[in-house]
Amino acid sequence: MRIGVPKEIKNHEYRVGLTPASVRELTHHGHEVVVETDAAAAIGLPDEAYTQAGARIADSAQAVFAEAEMIVKVKEPQPAECRMLKPGQVLFTYLHLAPDPEQTRLLQESGAIAIAYETVTDRRGGLPLLAPMSEVAGRMAIQAGAHCLERAQGGRGVLLGGVPGVPAAKVVILGGGVVGTNAARMAMGLEAHVTVIDKNLDRLKELDMQFGPMLNTIYATVDAIEENVLAADLVVGAVLVPGDSAPRLVSREMVANMQRGAVAVDVAIDQGGCFETSKPTTHAEPTYLVDEVVHYCVANMPGGVARTSTLALNNATLPFTLALAGKGWKQALADDANLRNGLNVLDGRITCEGVAKAQGLAYTPAEQALGL
Repeated sequence: MRIGVPKEIKNHEYRVGLTPASVRELTHHGHEVVVETDAAAAIGLPDEAYTQAGARIADSAQAVFAEAEMIVKVKEPQPAECRMLKPGQVLFTYLHLAPDPEQTRLLQESGAIAIAYETVTDRRGGLPLLAPMSEVAGRMAIQAGAHCLERAQGGRGVLLGGVPGVPAAKVVILGGGVVGTNAARMAMGLEAHVTVIDKNLDRLKELDMQFGPMLNTIYATVDAIEENVLAADLVVGAVLVPGDSAPRLVSREMVANMQRGAVAVDVAIDQGGCFETSKPTTHAEPTYLVDEVVHYCVANMPGGVARTSTLALNNATLPFTLALAGKGWKQALADDANLRNGLNVLDGRITCEGVAKAQGLAYTPAEQALGL
């Protein structure tokens, strides 16, 4: 199969779909790889590294899209990229379609086979291609939140860990999954006072066993969320409903009653955000104020540490890329129910139930769309 890797064009997005090591693995298995020039130069992976691994370098994204049978990216395709997709072409990347009707429509119109990293599952029901970026985003959420708490950034002027004689900051994390766990680990490492709120009692027990008395765990109710959010210095939104829009756990009224200079880091913004006041931001302009509460809602947080993120992502995606290329997309999806869960759009049909529900569109089960 001929695989294309375009340069990412989202604001301050420096990750890349395939590393030279992944390219070498694919070419070793007999596949061709075409990489857009300077696709990863910003993270120290020059064109020469790709040619040495067996790739060809194309001078434009148009050239990559024109000849590739499968496009491997990182972020959701921007409108210009969607319009370059062809019927029958495979797109393997993060999509986050639920809150994005325009992208959904363009993918439907393209006739491409769109497979989303974030809805591929594993045998335990986990999300193996989302997990590496969730780990990064969770850890970054605390770094970003600590910076935003500085007075010059609009924050309360609070140091997360405090100092002897001065209380540590109160960090509240909504969701105890991969993002929440990594955020908690980082915040506790900085000696903050950390609370995780989740509606899954089994997960709360696991976190309690893992971290012990250093971490406060609270069962999620409207009352518990409100009480803790209003008292917090930093709130991290870390909730996820696979393929669907994130639940709005923090209302506009709640934000209005938060402490002045408190910080909200909404990691769920890719799926629409869990604060009612959230709107996507970029690394160029990452924050804005609502009622003097600092909102950090960067939609591609891991792009800020693009080298680490790229290497971590490729470790997870490469086996699936090899399967799609080696078997062909139809056979690969037929053979692997976990990869099949990643299918979001096929021949204009929506095959992810969460996306269909979020946008009020007709849903076609992937098995039906594939004729299985």
